[in-house]
Formats: sequence, structure tokens, C-alpha cells
Amino acid sequence: MKSLAIAFCAGLVALSQSGAASANEIFGGIYVHGVDTPLTLGGDPEGGVDVQVGWRGDRIGRTPLQPYAFGALNSAGNTSYAAVGLSAKFGDRVYVRPGLGLAVHTGSAARFDNPFNDKVEFGSRVLFESEVAVGVRVSPRVTAEASLVHLSHATIFSGQNPGIDNIGVRVNFDF
Repeated sequence: MKSLAIAFCAGLVALSQSGAASANEIFGGIYVHGVDTPLTLGGDPEGGVDVQVGWRGDRIGRTPLQPYAFGALNSAGNTSYAAVGLSAKFGDRVYVRPGLGLAVHTGSAARFDNPFNDKVEFGSRVLFESEVAVGVRVSPRVTAEASLVHLSHATIFSGQNPGIDNIGVRVNFDF
């Protein structure tokens, strides 16, 4: 867990050094860990609450794409993760923000060996991180979002794909 936190912080520092104009947003939120949705295989036996903290850069050129990096720590000491990727924001006062990235996690990378395990067995240390958020502008520099974050590897890295969904809210602060 400590090495994941150090790697995440180092990544944020490296991204922020690309120029003051490129780091335009920080965000934080609270998520329910392991919500049972059609995207997962029966929910998450781990439980807890995830605290998410991250950074989002300016748009890339004339595209709506923005790079991001964030970490999520689980309150129960279960699976935590760090992710990097690209998101796109459509709208201003009310908006939708889909995103896609890669994540590394502290949970089990084992294959399904024990159906009674109290951990999600992801089958891979590296997972795809997809998300979608619906947000609203609260002030010129603050937005609030409700979002779903999904982690899985779509059976690409092994024959299993339990995945995990986290649903929560976050607040974004423009620099």
C-alpha cells in the first residue's frame, strides 16, 4: 500500500512539472466500494468506502480530451488503486464526463481459486479503469460530479473478469 501511495504521488509531481498552465484541476471524492451492477460478477465482498484524490490537466489541443491521474484508498484496508487516463467533458453548466485509463491495485491478482475468498480476485495487477460522471458547475471554479468508476480487464489478461464498481461523488477545483 505504501509503495502504491509513493508511486501515485511521484506521478502527480511529474505530471504537474510539465508546466503551470497544464495543471488546471484537482478533485476529491467519496465512493461506495464494490457496488453490484451489471458490469461486475455479483458485487464485491470487500466493502468499505474509497477516498479519491486526483488531478486533471487542460484540454489537449482543440480536443475535449484531458489527462488525469488519481488514487483511491479503501477505508477498510481492502483494494486501493491508482489510475491514469484521458477524460472528455461535454457541456459546461451541466455536463457529462466519460473517461478511460489504466489502473494498478493493491488487491488480489490471483485467478478464481477460492469462491469463498473475502477478496476480489481480479486475475491481473493491471486493469482498465473506465468511468462516467454527470456534473454541475457550482461556481466559476468549482464543479460537483456523481460518478461511476469501473475496474476490470475484460478477460484480456486472464480468463476471468470479476471487475469492481465504485459509485460516489467528487468535487473539482479549477486552478
